[in-house]
Amino acid sequence: MRPMPLLASVALATLLTGCPGPSETRAVTIKGSDTMVHVVSTWAETFMRSNPGTEVSVTGGGSGTGIAALINGTTDLAMSSRDMKDEEQKLAGKRSARIERIVVGLDGIVVVVHPDNPVAALTLDQLRQVFNGTLKRWNQVGGPDQPIQVLSRESSSGTYAFFKEHVLKNDDFGPEVRLMPSTAAIVQTTAQDRWSIGYVGLGYAKDPSLKVVPVKADTDATPIEPSVASVTDGSYAIARELLLYAPVDREGVARSFVEFTLSAEGQQLVADTG
Repeated sequence: MRPMPLLASVALATLLTGCPGPSETRAVTIKGSDTMVHVVSTWAETFMRSNPGTEVSVTGGGSGTGIAALINGTTDLAMSSRDMKDEEQKLAGKRSARIERIVVGLDGIVVVVHPDNPVAALTLDQLRQVFNGTLKRWNQVGGPDQPIQVLSRESSSGTYAFFKEHVLKNDDFGPEVRLMPSTAAIVQTTAQDRWSIGYVGLGYAKDPSLKVVPVKADTDATPIEPSVASVTDGSYAIARELLLYAPVDREGVARSFVEFTLSAEGQQLVADTG
């Protein structure tokens, strides 16, 4: 991924036919990516303190859930860690919606294991083979002779879609992979299962109950720790844009909230939350 500035702006406005109805003047609902719940909730709390009488409701459920709700008019804004799929764009067209794609930050996908796991680093190819089920035991990647318990998000997750495309190279996940309903479920299970492995957004990597595994582009490469710096400068291999999808003609609190996320204060909160 080429280096990108951390302070995001509206890098691309993709106009699609269709537009959900506006929310009440002083309230806005936001649904979608579990990866983004933490940073968007932080935005919401700060925004409401600065704008008394406003209400910002943030719920997860996955990028696909948020995009579907936006197209159906049941949320004002959608959080997404992936681009809209062709079928979602077509559905938006049928609903006569006009939706804008807004880049609000960058994120690294962090590979995590239990703190007792001795594996020091993994290559992208090793990760692909672990998650597609080819490699099944830790001694095949430099660890002890123990079975690998692989954890993944469900298919509605934007993180799942990104990981499948960029790490698995569009291979299928292995048949024994456990699909988890949320990032929090991956964090909890990895912290409890000594031989599990999963992936989370960079903001979740600060959890002391997890061990972050550095990633190598290939066998001879230097392992790169995921961080704000390595994601921003493009040296960390598993990184992506984080998005808000919003109606082009948004008004009231929805419009003000989007402007806040792109402000210097809003972008500083992106950096603070990792």
